[in-house]
Amino acid sequence: MQILLDTCTFLWVTIDAPELSGKAKACFRNPENTIYFSPVSAWEIIVKNRLGKLPLPENPAEFISRQCRNHKIEFLELDILAVYQLETLPDLHRDPFDRILICQAMHKRLTILTSDKMISLYSVDTLW
Repeated sequence: MQILLDTCTFLWVTIDAPELSGKAKACFRNPENTIYFSPVSAWEIIVKNRLGKLPLPENPAEFISRQCRNHKIEFLELDILAVYQLETLPDLHRDPFDRILICQAMHKRLTILTSDKMISLYSVDTLW
């Protein structure tokens, strides 16, 4: 399975947070799954860190790179064709970061690992 991590899920994975469901942990730890991190999540983390809403133990670029390396998470490129999906995406979810993650998942046929119920309202596979 090819999995795209929601930003919160990525952060929870890095600390093995209790918010992670058993199913989410099993999916993430399954070596047969390919796990992806989007540059959109990096953007969200950097924005929230700069606003003081997301303290990190090091600068965001170092934190993200180290966590992806440690957890064998691959970087997913932001494809212009995925961005074009925004034009037809219904306005069910207002969060711009989540909306582009949805577009990426739709375009690449990825499953989003997320606890966000709003994301599951779209024509995209989710798992939690």
